[in-house]
Amino acid sequence: QVQLMESGGGSVQAGGSLRLACAASGYTYSSYSMGCMGWFRQAPGKEREGVSAICTRGGSTVYDNSVKGRFTIAQDSAKNTLYLQMNSLKPDDTGMYYCAASRFSWSPLDNSEYNYWGQGTQVTVSS
Repeated sequence: QVQLMESGGGSVQAGGSLRLACAASGYTYSSYSMGCMGWFRQAPGKEREGVSAICTRGGSTVYDNSVKGRFTIAQDSAKNTLYLQMNSLKPDDTGMYYCAASRFSWSPLDNSEYNYWGQGTQVTVSS
């Protein structure tokens, strides 16, 4: 059984930083040639959107334009844990952040391509 558990959310002021972590059990994305793990977020009243992902093929990483240069995704294979370092946070970054895992993905920021989801961790950025 696959389980994804996020941690690290919280409340910060604009310009601050947070590091999210996602501990995975029952799933190792590198076991799938087209596997990906990603971070998604959902603000109140808005659809869930892709923030960043890391994929097996070439260890490639992708970022939504809104977070490029501010967020960094990383994966610790030994701990089977995914991280998202978030710097220079803005109020628009506020939302519930979800970790997700895909066995096969062509479009790593497309949430419809993910098979497993965590429960989410809340990030609130105040101005």
